[in-house]
Amino acid sequence: MNEPTAYHRTAAVEVHHPAPITPAHTVPLVPVQPGNVPAVASVVLPDGRVVTGYAMEPAKPEPVATKPTVSRTAVNIALGGIGFGAVCGGLVLLTTFIAALAALIHQLIILAAVIFGGWVAVQVFSASGSKGGTTVNIRRAVFKRNHFHS
Repeated sequence: MNEPTAYHRTAAVEVHHPAPITPAHTVPLVPVQPGNVPAVASVVLPDGRVVTGYAMEPAKPEPVATKPTVSRTAVNIALGGIGFGAVCGGLVLLTTFIAALAALIHQLIILAAVIFGGWVAVQVFSASGSKGGTTVNIRRAVFKRNHFHS
């Protein structure tokens, strides 16, 4: 074990063999209130083994927060508002259609008046001369007491 070194001295050689580390299996500790220690229960399995342990209560879900109830009146008002909003587009189109129809009728009346007035003007200002028709000559007419006697 003693080997010479570069300075002619002997040195002690130590051999270390590592020891395997075994992991420690620790069970998490559950804090227990001093006055509330649960009873130990033993259960015999069908194969004859006995299992001993503490009885655990099932986990209780957290209570769900109750939602406030919505009144039916509020729901009806909201639905009425939505329906009115949906109808407004149709009402705008309806009023636009009525206004356009009124403008069309107005223009047709003006067009008829212009055409009829033009026809009358042509008849009045056309070349004079009789082109037929009935000529009535009134010679002696006597009006007595609002009666016409010929």
